[in-house]
Amino acid sequence: MRISFRKRFLLILIAAMGGIMAVNAQDSISNQDYSFSLEEAIRYGLENSYNSQTASKDVAIALKQKWEIISQGLPQISANAEYRNNLVQPVTLLPGAIAGGEPGTFVPVTFGTKQNLTATATWNQLIFDGSYIVGIQSSKTLLQITENAKIKTDLEVKKAITDAYGNVLLAEENIEILKNNLKTVQKNLDDTQVIFENGLAEEEEVEQLKITQLGLQANLNNAVRMEDIAYDMLKVTMGIPVENPIQVEDELDQLSMENFDLLLLSKEINVEENIDYRIAEDQANSAEIEVKLEKSKALPTLSAFVNYGAQGNSDDFTFFTNNQTYFDQSILGLSLNVPIFSSGMRSARTAQKELAYEQSLLELEQTKNQVKLNIQTAKNDYSFSLENYENKKQNLNLAERIENKNQIKFFEGLATSFELSEAQRQLYQAQQEYLQAMLDVITQKAKLENLLDTTTYSENYDN
Repeated sequence: MRISFRKRFLLILIAAMGGIMAVNAQDSISNQDYSFSLEEAIRYGLENSYNSQTASKDVAIALKQKWEIISQGLPQISANAEYRNNLVQPVTLLPGAIAGGEPGTFVPVTFGTKQNLTATATWNQLIFDGSYIVGIQSSKTLLQITENAKIKTDLEVKKAITDAYGNVLLAEENIEILKNNLKTVQKNLDDTQVIFENGLAEEEEVEQLKITQLGLQANLNNAVRMEDIAYDMLKVTMGIPVENPIQVEDELDQLSMENFDLLLLSKEINVEENIDYRIAEDQANSAEIEVKLEKSKALPTLSAFVNYGAQGNSDDFTFFTNNQTYFDQSILGLSLNVPIFSSGMRSARTAQKELAYEQSLLELEQTKNQVKLNIQTAKNDYSFSLENYENKKQNLNLAERIENKNQIKFFEGLATSFELSEAQRQLYQAQQEYLQAMLDVITQKAKLENLLDTTTYSENYDN
């Protein structure tokens, strides 16, 4: 059927538009915009951060290793096929007297056929092995170690995202403050320049304000660069490509107020529930299992096997013809291995593992006390951050009032430009300290929450 030019043109146009839409759709996926609150950023990072994904794969590997160990005690079936072509058959010399020859002479003969084909299937079954029983226990411990490591990684990712997110908010707030400060100083500089040109002020006063203006401009330029770095650090921590744009939804002052939680200071947990203690406990359990493994090597091992096979023989390659004859063969057997004497090697290895186990118990006790100390220290740091926040907030209010009074006095001729600059520097320092105090409230709370977290592996994944 012939298609008119008009229809052909429309088909080409539709195909081209479809291709453009597909490309645009692909571009929109690769350049996806992200916008997160802190809580959303944490949820996203727990699923997509590089560390969380690596830890999840470690758990998956441990699950496979567990099954690998279990399967060693299950039936193992293997098959083997072997084809032989004796290009030159071996010759055997028989006494000549057997064939009626002279005594002392030999007759060369060949045995068997030139070509052979053998196929065998074997079933192996482990009946008893002490190390296998210990291996089952070790697989459970290994899985527990990786699960707790995953929880620890998630807690670290949560804190890292909180720190990175807070640094972004700090950078944005810092830029806004510097812009406002620069705007105020620029206005003061312009007004003072006019007063100087009218002969009512000295040139030193203009120069002093100019120094302040240049310093603020340099700080602003650096703050803008630091903002880009802070955003990139947040992206990397969350597992987002650095070339993708990202936005934060929270504000520093609001987020710091939301992190005021005095009840957290009175929260108590059993040290045994702390993730650092649980990891140390896993290491101790692993060391104990290694002791059992060395002791199990002194026990006998028993296994059984049965095989069945067939063998074909021929001088020519006739193994797939109907008249080829195959001879069956089958073996049933038991294998018992009993360790008797190792010249003290096994006892020396066992003693090493027992000493390593005792070391792990000491480390577990040390970890227990260290966790208690860390919790107490974190509570103190969080409490100080709350008090410091209130202190720096009051300092900022006082610094703003002092700077405002000196600015009025300066234009009334009651204060010098040096006094005004000192008041401004005091204000700028108070602003930076207040920003840092807000960030400390957020980060110190995250640190304390990590130590008090009692999330189990199953709970962590159900959520």
